[in-house]
Order: sequence, then structure tokens, then C-alpha cells
Amino acid sequence: MEPLRVTDGQGDQAPALLWRETLGRVLRLRRTELALTLAQVSRRSGVSTQYLSEVERGLKDPSSEVIEAIAVVLGLALPQVLVLAASTMTRAAPAFAVDGHSVPLSGGRAQLSLVA
Repeated sequence: MEPLRVTDGQGDQAPALLWRETLGRVLRLRRTELALTLAQVSRRSGVSTQYLSEVERGLKDPSSEVIEAIAVVLGLALPQVLVLAASTMTRAAPAFAVDGHSVPLSGGRAQLSLVA
């Protein structure tokens, strides 16, 4: 099975970003900004150092409870972590296709309409 690929307006392709990788990058960046070690965050959050490392490297899909436990230690609320990760993903994906038409994600926003 081929990995998902994102195509920009010029037809260039790049591997699609995985949620777990983006989430891990956000958590690691915040941890390093606070000058905290993996062991410190592990001890305070109750998440093992090994698992926390795997989350930060994008190797594990943590539950919302685990994400929240880590986020609290990093001084963030769960919704803040989710928004930071989502905004990182939208900045990296310049456009997506809907019914064969390219829809840009300008300013990190996309408007979706649901039709019944």
C-alpha cells in the first residue's frame, strides 16, 4: 500500500504528515522550551519515560488521557495541544483537493460545509 502523499498547487508531492508525528513534535518543542527532561515530564505526568519518548518521536498514538497528562506538565490544556498540532499540519499542507478542485488552506484555516 502506497503512503498518502500531499500534492501542492504545482503538482509537487510530499509524504502526508501523520497526526502522531506532528503531536510528538509539538510536545517535544514545548518540553525543550521549558528546559524539562524526559524524566522530569515522565515523573510528573505518570507516563513512562520510554512511552513519552516514543510519543515525542511519533511512534505511538497516545490516548487523550495520556496527551492531557503530558500537556498539564507542560503548562498547556488539552485543546491547546490539539490546536497547536492542527495548525502545524495546516501550515505544512498548502492545499487539498475537493471534487477535483484545489482548496488552499490560507492562514491555517479551512471552512468545511456539511451537506445532509
